[in-house]
Amino acid sequence: MKFSLFVHMERYDAATPHRQLFDELTELVQIAEKGGFETAWVGEHHAMEFTIAPNPFINLSYLAARTERIRLGTGTVIAPFWHPIRLAGEAGMVDVASNGRLDLGIARGAYSFEYERLLPGLDAFGAGARMRELVPALTQLFKGDYAHQGEFWSWPSTTPVPRPIQQPGPPMWLAARDPNSHEFAIKNGCNVQVTSLAAGDGEVVSLMDRFTAACKANPNVPRPQIMMLMHTFVGASEAEVDAAVADLSRFYCYFSKWFKNDRPVEQGFIEPLTDADIASFPQYTPEQIRKNLVIGQPSDVIARLKHFEELGFDQYSFWIDSNMSFERKRKSLELFIADVMPAFDAR
Repeated sequence: MKFSLFVHMERYDAATPHRQLFDELTELVQIAEKGGFETAWVGEHHAMEFTIAPNPFINLSYLAARTERIRLGTGTVIAPFWHPIRLAGEAGMVDVASNGRLDLGIARGAYSFEYERLLPGLDAFGAGARMRELVPALTQLFKGDYAHQGEFWSWPSTTPVPRPIQQPGPPMWLAARDPNSHEFAIKNGCNVQVTSLAAGDGEVVSLMDRFTAACKANPNVPRPQIMMLMHTFVGASEAEVDAAVADLSRFYCYFSKWFKNDRPVEQGFIEPLTDADIASFPQYTPEQIRKNLVIGQPSDVIARLKHFEELGFDQYSFWIDSNMSFERKRKSLELFIADVMPAFDAR
């Protein structure tokens, strides 16, 4: 099982400069590269200080010049916000800039907050329909000179410029949850990204079962890779672990409020949660977070990840966004590299 880093700029107060967060993200990716990580993933989000990533290709282009080996992935671009020709061209440019290190992750998106601002009236069903049109169109565009007549986009014969170094195109990954999305990914030659969020190991097993069933239903298609994304923290002591549990419990409460899109947002910051708000999320109590996420001292983390490896995951992505200080993130990542990764053949 290989390891990757899933990372964004995240900001919780206006006093922290964006440039500081940008440099810290770069340093985390450089640490991951030095430690032998396979990929660094940066996603796409809009108008949210909670996750600052308006265009992952900008981050990845910069990181291409600051790294040498690590692969650079979009984790993920939001399909309905992109014209396929523009997406193919920007992906091609980053693949050129990185000398063939781009992985292209694609999703339908998750936040209605973003839908109502970029494509008013869009919902998850409509976003999924756009993704299902975009993915096969991208595959054809990467081959060059492709004309398209679809429900959402139409264009005459077009070759996106530049073409990617990787041919027939950069590896594509689809964020999948329900069985239909797993099957769509496999039928379209895509790898699969999954996350159980904080739902626990039962959901981890269920996600792998959906992937396995989709593979069995398509025996003529080579098995793609599957990646598990999960919040991770490695502590040197139980006190460090306890602090991480508290932070991630709070992180998920804020995540849920952003997802529900029912709380005031001003200057990109969501209105602070009250104690009553926090108490309204029993699924994110510290006890549940400790049980359901990969948090602990090195031996605890190794045991959890060995289980995921036995289930058949090809890649595990260390989700480092957490409402923690940069210093604590860095220390956790360095402990993971020094004390967890040697227990795995991650070559």
